Amino acid sequence: MPPALSARERLVQAAPPIGDRLLSTDIAFDKAGAGIILTSAVRNDSPVGRQWMRCVAQPPAAVGGREQGQAITAEGGCATSTSSAPAGSVAKERCEMASEKLSGSSRREFLRASAVAASGAAMAHLAAPVGAYAQGADTIRLGMIGAGGRCTGAAMDAMTVDPGVKLVAVCDMFMDRARNARNHLKKQKPEQVDAPDERVFDGFDGYKKVIECCDVVCIANAAKFHPLHTRAAIEAGRHVFVEKPHAIDPYGIKMLEEALKLAAAKKLCVVSGLQSRYDPGFREAMQRIHDGAIGDIVAIEENFLRGPYGLYRRQPGQTEVQYQVSNQYHFTWLSGDDVPQSLVHNIDRSLWALKEQPPATCHGLGGRSSMTDEIYGNVFDHHSVVYVYPNGTRIYAFCRTTTGCYNEVSSLIFGTKGRCNLFACSIEGETKWRYAGPRPSPYHEEHRALFTAIRKGQVVSSAYHMARSTLVTIMGQLSCYTGAEVKWADVEKSDFFYPPKPEDCRNDMEPPTKPGPTGSYPVYIPGQTRLL
Repeated sequence: MPPALSARERLVQAAPPIGDRLLSTDIAFDKAGAGIILTSAVRNDSPVGRQWMRCVAQPPAAVGGREQGQAITAEGGCATSTSSAPAGSVAKERCEMASEKLSGSSRREFLRASAVAASGAAMAHLAAPVGAYAQGADTIRLGMIGAGGRCTGAAMDAMTVDPGVKLVAVCDMFMDRARNARNHLKKQKPEQVDAPDERVFDGFDGYKKVIECCDVVCIANAAKFHPLHTRAAIEAGRHVFVEKPHAIDPYGIKMLEEALKLAAAKKLCVVSGLQSRYDPGFREAMQRIHDGAIGDIVAIEENFLRGPYGLYRRQPGQTEVQYQVSNQYHFTWLSGDDVPQSLVHNIDRSLWALKEQPPATCHGLGGRSSMTDEIYGNVFDHHSVVYVYPNGTRIYAFCRTTTGCYNEVSSLIFGTKGRCNLFACSIEGETKWRYAGPRPSPYHEEHRALFTAIRKGQVVSSAYHMARSTLVTIMGQLSCYTGAEVKWADVEKSDFFYPPKPEDCRNDMEPPTKPGPTGSYPVYIPGQTRLL
């Protein structure tokens, strides 16, 4: 029998049928009471037409292997999006609305900390010294750190663009999730997956075993651990693909920057999941902006307005840290909240337009207006941040994760001679232009760039933008939490971190955020909270 529902849960249970198209996002518990089903549809009234995407929270086996530009159906298959935008141009950012459903992992399984070592026979032919990949070799060994939809999708992209990429190891906090991802990819790419159970790991330290097995690691787990796992992979001589955000606090940024310097010294490739840089339409638009097509930039409007992340019930025997990890997007110490999680895509595009220059200051506001129950952890459901440059240029950035509201993902750049709608790849004003070239999936292109460089013995690196763009979003999040103006100079030199440090996390730890007597989690209060 499903657990008893709270008043809030009974309300959200009244979502329309999954098959309906919705302008808002609606959630409801599934019949088994094991999780919350999320459905959403996004409309963008840009010149390219209305763009729709519907995502449903599904197990990794259903989510991970989707083709870009497709939606996930209630049955776990794929249905073609009705978007008139080029396939893949905004699909990943929209599909991040849906989280992967986790089945309950037992306390015993979680706490064993991946103590079972892989057999010598299974590991012997995979033990890889630094720089193990030999240029010209047919096979590049890939390891997954994280087994949710994003990491599974990234691994699929890698194997799609390079048939010589072979998945050899997977880890996740939960063993069942890691195996589900492996099994799904095996069905999709049977000749490119060789990851037996001996090379599927779990727990906070599973990443160490994956790194031992491969030439390239794909990192897409809780963002708190991205800097730590990136550093470990680079220290071991591995090439890296790492998803956004690349850190959640200034401490993590410093760790990341040290790792990127080491990667440069070792001539290792590091590619960021900030995929906008690989969109040819965006590239052409940015080149025209830099060449003066819209004049001097005076303002940029950035929107990432969408429905909430998925939610998952507590399972019998589940520890508090297990519960929070399975709902990582709802806890700041794991995700960094939604300015780094979502707006990092937008801010990366803004900084690209502004030739990578950071703002001098920012001020932000945010809070919880509708997603206020304890099931939503301690993150905010809306944020607004204004970034200010010394010359008066401003970035106005907005994100929201709320049901029943208008949704939009956009980047609008305004200059003294015109304006650019980046997602439409168009310029209006003294110069009129619209991109008419090919639009291959940027998610494929980022992996194509990575594996082509590896095979040619070249180096491709996102170091020039990935850390800075992430730190600008962290700056904005800190302002939203505190209500204070935050200066770039202060955040750049800060060592602040959301405790505990990533290297101090253990499987049997107590999480830093704990529910109070009513079951609610403490929330940051602007005007009272002090962080920097």
